[in-house]
Parts: sequence; C-alpha cells; structure tokens
Amino acid sequence: MSKQIVVTVGERTLEVPAGTLVGEVAAMVPEAEGTVVARVNNDIFGYQFPLTEDCRIEFLDTSTEDGMRAYRASLVFLFVRAALEVIPGCTVHIKHALNNGLYGEFDHSQPVIEKDIRAIEERMRALVAEDIPFTRRLVPMEEAKRIYAEQGFDDKVRLLEQQDEEEVVLYSFGWFHDSLRAILVPSSGYLKYFKLRYYLPGFILEYPRRANPTQIPEYVEQGKLFNEFFKAERWQDNLRIPDAASLNDCIRRGGFGELVQVSEAYHENQIRDIAQQIAKDRDRLRLILIAGPSSSGKTTFAKRLTVQLRVCGLEPVAIGLDDYFVDRHLTPLDEDGKPDFEALEAIDLELFNEHLTKLIQGEEVEVPTFHFPTGRRQWTGTKLKVRPDQPIIIEGIHGLNDQLTVSIPKGRKFRIYVSALTNLNLDNHTRISTTDVRLLRRIIRDNQFRGHDAKATIERWPSVTRGERRHIFPFQESADVMFNSTLIYELAVLKPLATPLLKQITPEDPQYSEARRLLRFLDYFVEVDDWSVIPCNSILQEFIGGSCFD
Repeated sequence: MSKQIVVTVGERTLEVPAGTLVGEVAAMVPEAEGTVVARVNNDIFGYQFPLTEDCRIEFLDTSTEDGMRAYRASLVFLFVRAALEVIPGCTVHIKHALNNGLYGEFDHSQPVIEKDIRAIEERMRALVAEDIPFTRRLVPMEEAKRIYAEQGFDDKVRLLEQQDEEEVVLYSFGWFHDSLRAILVPSSGYLKYFKLRYYLPGFILEYPRRANPTQIPEYVEQGKLFNEFFKAERWQDNLRIPDAASLNDCIRRGGFGELVQVSEAYHENQIRDIAQQIAKDRDRLRLILIAGPSSSGKTTFAKRLTVQLRVCGLEPVAIGLDDYFVDRHLTPLDEDGKPDFEALEAIDLELFNEHLTKLIQGEEVEVPTFHFPTGRRQWTGTKLKVRPDQPIIIEGIHGLNDQLTVSIPKGRKFRIYVSALTNLNLDNHTRISTTDVRLLRRIIRDNQFRGHDAKATIERWPSVTRGERRHIFPFQESADVMFNSTLIYELAVLKPLATPLLKQITPEDPQYSEARRLLRFLDYFVEVDDWSVIPCNSILQEFIGGSCFD
C-alpha cells in the first residue's frame, strides 16, 4: 500500500497517496476553481508537481504575481511551438519587456512579415482550443541535451553544459519540449487572453495585467524605450555576450576585468554625451530632472553627470525633493490607509515651484530641511542662490511628471529617465527580468546601508513596484534622454552577495517562495568575489559598497 500524506486546503483536510499531483488535489476542492498555480508549504508549484509529504496548499489565480508570472511563461511556451509550426526552421528570440508585453524577433532565411505573425496568432488560438496539457518530467541531463539538440536549441545545450545536475526539468507540449526556468499553467486551454502584434522587425506578445486578468490593456507606443533596448542589444552583440552561458564562458576564460573596463567606459561615454547635450543649450536649460524606478542607480548617475557637467564648464546645484515633503499628518493615504509618501501630493508643490521660479530668476531663497524623526519641515537658515551657469539638478520619483515643476516652462527643463534595462537572457526563450535585477540590487543595498534583511526588502517590494507603475512608467516616454544603468557583468557580482541573504529566509516566512525563485535564477551564473577591478564611481558600487561618492 502506498504511503498516505495529509493535504490541508483552507479548513479542508484530505488524505491522498504520496505522489499525487497538485492538479489532482485541485480537482477535489472548489477553492481551486479558476486558479493556475499553488503555494505548497510556502513555495510555488505548478499543477504538474507531485506531492511527497504532508503539506498546506493555497491555490493562486492570475490576479497574484506568481499566477501571472506562470501565465506569461506559459504564453511564451505556446508562442514558440506555434511559431516553429508556422515558420519551420526559425529561431525565436524573446528579447525584453515592452509596453504590456514581450518583444521578440526571429532568425530565419526569409524576413518575417505581418502575415506570418497573424498566422502564428491563429495557430496559438487553435492550440488553446485544443487544451493540450503541459506535462512536466525529470529527465537525465544527457537526454535533455539530446532533446534540445534535436530541436535546434543550441543555446539551451550550452547552458545545460554549465550546470552540475544529474537531472533536468523538461516541459512537454505535444511534440514540443522546452524548459523556461519557470512554473507553467496546467494546459494550453488556460491561455485565452493574449494578443500578438507585428512590430518591425519582430513582434510583441501582449498579455493581461493582474488587476484585470481577462483584458488586454490598450497598446501604448514606447519608441524611446525600444530604442534604448535596441542600442543595448547592438552593443552586447559586439561583445558576443547575448546570454548567461556566454557571460559565464567569458568570466571562466579570465575576461572579467576587460568586460568591466569596457562596460564602465560605455557608461561614461553615455553620461558624457548627455552632459554635452545639456551644455550646448546652457542658456535655455535651467532644470535637470532625473527619475527612474527603484535601484536604477539614479544617485550615482546624478553625481557622475555633475562631474561631466563641471568638465563642460557648468556648476550644477542639487536640490533634495525630500526636503519639500508636507508635514507627515498632511501626507495622503493609500488604498490600505497608510501614508503614501510616493504620491505627488506628499510634496508641497506650491512652495517647491515658488522656490524654483525665484532661484531661476537669481533670487536667494531659504530652503527647508525635512526632519524625518518628527515628520515636520524645519527652517534652519540655509540659504541658496544660483547663477546662470548653475543648472538645478532634481532627482526624484516624479521628475518626469510636469506637475512636479508646473510653474517652469517645458523648454527650460531637461528630463532624464534612468533604468536598468537588462538585455541579457538566460537563453533564447527565457528573458531576465529587469525588475528582478533591481530587486537583487536593492536587497544588497538595504542590507549594506540600511540594516534591512532580505525578508524586509522583499516584503516592501510590491509596494515599491506599485508606486513605479503609477508615478514613473506612465511618464518615461516624455524623457528627453534615457540612460540604461545595467551592467552586463553585474549578476556575477550580485550573486555571492545576494545568495547568503536570500538563504536566511526560512520556509516559515511568507517571502520564502520569492527567495527560492531568486536563488534558482542566480544558480545559472558563475560568481565573482574579487571586485578590485570595478571603479569606485561605478553604478554598481552604489549597491555593493565602495563608491567614491559616499
């Protein structure tokens, strides 16, 4: 007789044989209706996973981050099979996020045109209607390499050759086999909501948002963001490092030092070009506004830009936006009834704009200091006056929103969007999330400089990203210039710092599943623990420590 295990779902207790699949339990309980993945003893599992011990299960739908992550990964699984059937012999490259979807391209002997994209979408919808299961199995490493080689997935073979594992997780979808390093939904029938858009020279695979998981949001063009990704991709092509396996090979060959030098020089050239662009129009431009999502390196970028502006003969002055917070009791509340310090109304816009207009016209003003322990603004007699050759630098979450500086004509402002737009992929079908890289940066920085453990940072992260979606991303296309702060080598440096912090999170902690996901992701990279070649003004030093700007 097979071993029995106890499964708890809400207030319900079930006794099932060991090896029962999560999906088989889902079929037994009404709580699982409409769900796509499960939280099992605080880790995330797909319906295809066998249960081997007593556990508590919570079923999750696509209104949750884990559910929507599985939905997105499954859409890619569906898309790649459909593309290979419509365009035999093509190679699919999932590049990066764009708008509300994923941008990708094809390698093929003939150009891919809009008619091809329409045919792929029709095939995808036919496969959804067939409701084909996504099956999961563990296969020996050599068998996985053979399967990938037969399908022409040489990139996946190279990544597997770097893994010290005896078995590999493989998902099957009819004749098609892949491993997207992610949890998948149970079957193709779950993937009813998507749209495929032709976007020369590739495509955008659009998907729903968690807030409305049955609707595709209205498409909004993001040409500037696309161009930044395009530039980063072309630069990476020159380095011949398109994916994790290539990065690992470069480091193992002893190329880390040269890679750092080239990457940092590339950053410095971009910052120099931005400074020169500002300096050429020095008589008109009085405000330099810098915005971007959390852990993008905005602080270091602003200081390096200041240095380059000095080279151009300008003497910029920085104004701290935090000093213009309203007194804490006047701070607006979010939907949870907590103070929303990221809301535009948390800033005294009237006073801030009054000071800016006076400063630009050469008048001296007394600037406030916000006293965080008491939550009140203080006046300490600090005076500020700026000359015509002193542009004012303002770094903050609302920098690209004209309402922040509503009293200043647009023609007097220069707006810069800073973000870590990661272009490195794990393999052709598995992109690296920009958000994940920023989270790893923040986990390390919060621990190094703010005394927070990884658990606290991960707990806070959904609130941070919610603020970004509201206050930053809607305005990014209004920037005059974008700066991509990602460094192609950084995951090799972040890995040895983030790993021990993530391992401190226990199965009893609500953040355990996210920590496990990030650890599995970091496993694909070799690590570097000698950072002596990283210059002290590097963006990365803002997070790992050692910045000359501290």
